[in-house]
Amino acid sequence: MDDRPNYKRIVLKLSGEALQGDKTFGISYDVINSITEEIKQIHDLGVEIAIVTGGGNFFRGGTNNDINLDKASAHYIGMLATIMNGIALQDVLESKGVITRLISALEIKSVAEPFIRRRIIRHLEKGRVVIFAAGTGSPFFTTDTAAALRAIEIKADVLFKATKVDGVFSDDPHIVKDAKKFDQIGYSDIINKELKVLDHTAVTLCKENNLKIKIFNITKKGNILKSVLSDDIGTLIK
Repeated sequence: MDDRPNYKRIVLKLSGEALQGDKTFGISYDVINSITEEIKQIHDLGVEIAIVTGGGNFFRGGTNNDINLDKASAHYIGMLATIMNGIALQDVLESKGVITRLISALEIKSVAEPFIRRRIIRHLEKGRVVIFAAGTGSPFFTTDTAAALRAIEIKADVLFKATKVDGVFSDDPHIVKDAKKFDQIGYSDIINKELKVLDHTAVTLCKENNLKIKIFNITKKGNILKSVLSDDIGTLIK
């Protein structure tokens, strides 16, 4: 595998569950330490990196309704959960010497900057890792869609989605043992086959703007770095 990156500017979508590891709630230090170490390695190669955080390790705005919350209210709580993850990622990255900027789609001046597109691009050009939190700032949109939107806005080369499976499969590989893995697949196939690898609104946005998507398994150490260096990892959607 060549040590020259395939991409100059990437957006990495990290779910809350990815940060949770084997814990039932919150953030696993071992996991966040391992993930940020790989991000630092990519950063040291000169790759411009933006991260979009989910919040499911604290609260899932789309599904947590045990207390009969209004859906919009639940989504806003989920956005706040992504900010908590963003703060944690920023702190651990900066402890490793990586300068970061936390950007929130909800105004929260004490801890994060607002989204200003040209300023974000300048941060990336200066070698700062940008962390996008609070989704799009509006309810009813997933963090997948937020990741696609931000990637398009900052003209990223690719959108990486870190998952707990090795890529896109014909069926759920946890249920169907002989499910076929796709090394490459088209945007329309994801939608037409109703493959639930990421939100279809996000896929449509990427299709309309010709933005590549790569799905890979983050639970295997080294896969973030490998995904930047080679397209042999995971599944490429284009």
